[in-house]
Amino acid sequence: MYSDSDLDAAVGAGVLSPSAAAAFRAFVAHGRGTAAVDEEQFRLLTGFNDIFVSVAAVLLLAAVSWLGNRIGPAVGGGATVVISWGLAEYFTRQRRMALPSIVLLLGFAGGMFWLGFGLFASFSAGATLMDLQLPLAAGAALAAVGTYAHWRRFMVPITVAAGAAAALGTILFLAVGLVPGLKDHWPPLLLLGGLGVFALAMWWDASDRTRTTRRSDVAFWLHLSAAPMIVHPTFEMLGLLGVNETGTARAGAAIAIYLVLALVALAVDRRALLVSALFYVVYAMAALFRAAGTLSASLALTALVIGSALLLLSALWHRARAGVLALFPMTLRARLPVA
Repeated sequence: MYSDSDLDAAVGAGVLSPSAAAAFRAFVAHGRGTAAVDEEQFRLLTGFNDIFVSVAAVLLLAAVSWLGNRIGPAVGGGATVVISWGLAEYFTRQRRMALPSIVLLLGFAGGMFWLGFGLFASFSAGATLMDLQLPLAAGAALAAVGTYAHWRRFMVPITVAAGAAAALGTILFLAVGLVPGLKDHWPPLLLLGGLGVFALAMWWDASDRTRTTRRSDVAFWLHLSAAPMIVHPTFEMLGLLGVNETGTARAGAAIAIYLVLALVALAVDRRALLVSALFYVVYAMAALFRAAGTLSASLALTALVIGSALLLLSALWHRARAGVLALFPMTLRARLPVA
């Protein structure tokens, strides 16, 4: 299985000409009966060996982190950073293995976070901190710096999303640590941060509207990161995450929001928003069925309706997207993925 990144590497090495790579992509798209731009392709596995190496890497990193944490958080985090980077030199830079590269990047980012948190917490042991917000901000800041260095070295597509999440965490933790009153307003703060990550994802998408380079993979992971940051606080502010029974008005509002998210997903040709909001809309629609008197079958009816609607949308995705794009002005369509 070959990814767009592999084709780009082959073109860069002179193995394939740019025209040959473009012809190959067109041939694959024609055989599948759909344009590659609408498929949101990204490489996760190159073979079962990816799973084998990933499991081994997780076991090794977990053991190193646990043993290091017996001495101190900074030691555990630092050891995880060193091992993750060292393994990435072989499995990412030389072998170009997809899933192990993701696992090692996440291990590296987590190790950097734990290293920064441990160093700041031990350095400020005698100071008065606002809960753990400032050490968390220090850990997130170090993780952001580390992921930038990791991106410059290995260029794993998920790295940009990890760095954006770390940078956002730095800002939020620092803001709450310096202004404790903001702790009660974290949903709108997280929503603003999610919209910022979404805007960054759209910037990467706009730079590769035909989705034939690594930039599209970067945008995919950014969209996947931004979706829960947008969806979760939106539905929490709506009151769907409380312990009280969801009323029909709130349930109807949740379904209306999901329809808006579906329009946005069609416009930007990304399905992450729909997947992230799926739990909430299932919960809301089940509440509507319960209110209609079908308590025993509410979950089954909800699954039937939502599953059928999503399958129908998937089958008609291209036509539906063309209809949605027709509503936008040409200047905006010129910045969205091609239809």
